[in-house]
Amino acid sequence: MKKTALRASGLALIVMMAAGCATTGLDDVKATADRAAADAAAAASAAEAARAAADRAGQAAAAAQRTADQALSAATAAQACCDANRESMERMFKKSMSK
Repeated sequence: MKKTALRASGLALIVMMAAGCATTGLDDVKATADRAAADAAAAASAAEAARAAADRAGQAAAAAQRTADQALSAATAAQACCDANRESMERMFKKSMSK
């Protein structure tokens, strides 16, 4: 955001210097400075909107990570249950084979 405002200010300075060299009237210089200020304000507004969008994206990513963590936990629990069932079935099979 600061970079954009700095660029816009630099551009405004160059435009004002060029306008001065071309011996334009004071009103033209003021209009150019006003346009540069408006451009800088628009750039600042766009940067703020981008920051807000990035914040929302970060929140969505955090929510997705929480969901993924819950899914991993559920999958781990399901695998543990499956392993326990397999072991139980193997014990029953061995027991029935030994009779």
